[in-house]
Amino acid sequence: MSGRRIFPVLTAAVLTATLAAGCSSPSPRSGDAPTDAGLVRGEAAPSATSPYWVDPNSDAARQVRTWEKQGRTEDAKTLKRISTRPVADWPRGDQPAAGIRNAVRSAAKTDTSVLLVAYNIPHRDCGAYSAGGAADAGFYRWWIGEFADAIGRAPATVILEPDALPHIVDGCTPAENHDERFMLLSEAVDTLKKLPRTKVYLDAGNPDWINDPSKMVEPLKRAGIDRADGFALNVANFQTNATVRSYGARLSPLVGGAHYVIDTSRNGNGPLSGDRAEAWCNPPGRALGTPPTTRTGDDGLDAYLWIKRPGDSDGTCRGGPSAGTWWPDYALGLATRTKP
Repeated sequence: MSGRRIFPVLTAAVLTATLAAGCSSPSPRSGDAPTDAGLVRGEAAPSATSPYWVDPNSDAARQVRTWEKQGRTEDAKTLKRISTRPVADWPRGDQPAAGIRNAVRSAAKTDTSVLLVAYNIPHRDCGAYSAGGAADAGFYRWWIGEFADAIGRAPATVILEPDALPHIVDGCTPAENHDERFMLLSEAVDTLKKLPRTKVYLDAGNPDWINDPSKMVEPLKRAGIDRADGFALNVANFQTNATVRSYGARLSPLVGGAHYVIDTSRNGNGPLSGDRAEAWCNPPGRALGTPPTTRTGDDGLDAYLWIKRPGDSDGTCRGGPSAGTWWPDYALGLATRTKP
């Protein structure tokens, strides 16, 4: 990916689905979302504004327990600002079903909805940090089928293939792969929308990457936006809520009034200022953004979501571990700088 918005996940296997880069927004408006007041008490129960599943065994949750045992009580309390929030699950490898089924079973116990990311498109990330994906179109169809079967009748929200469409727009994905990609995304939308309680959002990049929303119109239409629930913005990036909402409001009427969601996982302090190399990759000084909620104050904006997993490295830049790897120190920094 380009430095404008890259998923820096370098994996050995062709079919490994991982996380990466980032975007953000300004402080949430009063009344947009619940505060973090309950976090220090370790409360993880969903509320009416956040109907999504909280993984009790996430990396953050396990880190909290480890630090509590080590006597790092203040750090553990601070990290609960991540561990008690619902974060997207990115099924990894060529067998996605087992992890999804585990999430679905756990979510059923709390009557919540799972948040998932499908990230396995062929020729993923233009051969860059997150290179890989399904070996061919046939395998991708099978993989999406397994993904959908594992969800079944459970309530779910799926963010479909981060970067896949913006990489067509920015010229990174070779022209010979465009038609296949559009076809696979459109088919994936249909496969997932056959499920009775699944919402699907096609990734549409972020305004710092594709700054003219009209450039996303034709790709979104060819990928099936008319049959999806909408599009996702700011995935794994740091652009402010105000910037992204403005972009979404301009793009939505161009694609039939489609709704959208925003990734606010790490945008509490906005993007790294200045023209800095790899500003998207583990930038210092960032903070958690608006907690996941469906109470947005905007009819066209369905939810603020934590799609990128806060604390997962963007890559080996700035002393980080490999992309998609849990990085406790970075996670603690995000949580510490967050204003309750």
